[in-house]
Amino acid sequence: MSTQLILKFVSCCRAAGLRLSTSEVLDCMHQLELINILEEPDFRTMLRSNFAKSRREQAHFDRLYQLFFHDLRDDSRLDENDPLSGRIEEVLKRLEELLAADGDFRAILDFLMGDSRAYLEQLRRIHESEPLQSQNIKFNWASMMGRLQVMIQLGKMREAIFRVLGEDRNHFNTEGRRALAAYFDRRMESAYSLLLNEPRPDNAGIKEVKTTERRLKALGERPFSQLSEKEVAQMREAIGQLVRKLKDIVTRRWAARDRGTLDAKKTLRRASRYQGIPVEIMFRNKPLRKTKIVVLCDVSSSVWSAARFMLNMVYSLQECFSRVNSFIFVAGLAEVTEVFENNEINIAIEKVLKEADLNYYEATDYGETFRHFRRSYMDQLNKKTTLIIMGDARSNYFSPEERILDEMRGRCRRLIWLNPEPETVWHSGDSEMYTYRRYCHEVRPCRNLNQLVDFIEDLVL
Repeated sequence: MSTQLILKFVSCCRAAGLRLSTSEVLDCMHQLELINILEEPDFRTMLRSNFAKSRREQAHFDRLYQLFFHDLRDDSRLDENDPLSGRIEEVLKRLEELLAADGDFRAILDFLMGDSRAYLEQLRRIHESEPLQSQNIKFNWASMMGRLQVMIQLGKMREAIFRVLGEDRNHFNTEGRRALAAYFDRRMESAYSLLLNEPRPDNAGIKEVKTTERRLKALGERPFSQLSEKEVAQMREAIGQLVRKLKDIVTRRWAARDRGTLDAKKTLRRASRYQGIPVEIMFRNKPLRKTKIVVLCDVSSSVWSAARFMLNMVYSLQECFSRVNSFIFVAGLAEVTEVFENNEINIAIEKVLKEADLNYYEATDYGETFRHFRRSYMDQLNKKTTLIIMGDARSNYFSPEERILDEMRGRCRRLIWLNPEPETVWHSGDSEMYTYRRYCHEVRPCRNLNQLVDFIEDLVL
C-alpha cells in the first residue's frame, strides 16, 4: 500500500516539474523499511531528503507534499460505510455526465477525484509557455491567456457543482448538502491556489545587504539621481580615494601569497627526510583567484545616474579582476568592453552614450535583453564568473523571461542584482523584482555612494 502511494506521489511531483530519477525512487523504497511510516515527521523527512535535491527545491516539495497528503486527502472517503463517501461518488459521476462533451474539464474532474497529475501538468505547461517569437510578440500573453482559460474552467466547474447539488433537494438533505458543498469547496480552493500562487524556487539563503557604515555622512546618503554637478565631482574624488585603497590591499595580498597558512601535509612529507623532524615548514602558496566580472547595466533614463557610477568603480578596479566584460541595455543589448578598455573612464562613458548601438528612447525590456544575451553571449559565463546586473527590473509589462535568468545563474559562480530604487517600491507597478530575486544569489539596494562602496568592498575583499 505504501509503495503504491509513493509511486502516485512521484507521478504527481514529476507532473509538477520536480525532477526525480528512478534511482532516487528506488532509494526511497528501500528506506521505507527503516522508518515507521505512521510517524509523519519521519516519513516526510525521508521523502524530502530523497526528492528535494537542493534548498531551492524544498519549498516546491513542501507544497506538493501538502497538496498530495493533506489537501487532496479526505478521511470520509476512506470509510466505505460513511454515507458521505457514496454521495461524493454520485456528485462526481453526475459532473462527468454534464461535462463529458468538453474534454477541457477532464484535468479538473480528475483533480476533484483526488488525481492531481493532469492538472499539475497543465499548470506546468502554462508556466513554461513562451511567447511566439515568429510573430514578434514580446508580451507574456501565452501564460496570461492560459491562466485565464483555466480560471474560466474552474468557474464553470463550480457552477456545475452548485447545479448538481441543487437539482434534487429531496435526494440530499440540508446537512448532507452542506457537507458536500464544504468538501468540494476545499477541493476547488486548492485548485485555485495552485493556479494563482505560481511556484517559484526557494531562495532563503539570498544575501541582502543594507548600508551600515556612514562614510560621507551627507553626500554618501544622497541618491545618485539628486546629485548636482559639484557633488558629482566630490563623489568622483571620493571614489578615486577608495579605488587606490582597494588596489593597495589587493596588491599586498598578492605580494604575500607565498606566506599563506601552514600546509601540514607537505610539512610532514618533507619531515620524512629528517627522521620525522619538521625542519622545513611548508606553506600553502596557491595564488589568490581573480574573478571574472560580467556587468549588465540598464542605461535607461530612470537608472543611468546610478549605473554610470557603478561602471566607474568597476572599471577603475580592473586590475583586481582577471577580466571585465561590460554590456549596456534598454530594449536590446550592446557590448562596450572595448570602449572602456581603450579610453579613460569618463571619456568612455560619454562615448557609450553617443556611439552605442542602442535606442535610448525605447521602453525598457529585460526579457528581450536576456534573450539577446542567451543568443550571443552565453559562453562568457562560467564557474569563475560573477554576473552583476544593475537595473530597476521595470520591464514595462513585457515578458520577464526569468527562466533565461535561471540559466544564467546556473552557468556563473554568483549572480548579483543591484537595484537603484528604494526597496519600498521594488514590487510595485511593472517591477519584476519579485520574480527576478528568486534567481539571484544576492540582491542589494544601490542608490547612493555608501551602498555602492559597501558592494565594491565585498566584491573585491
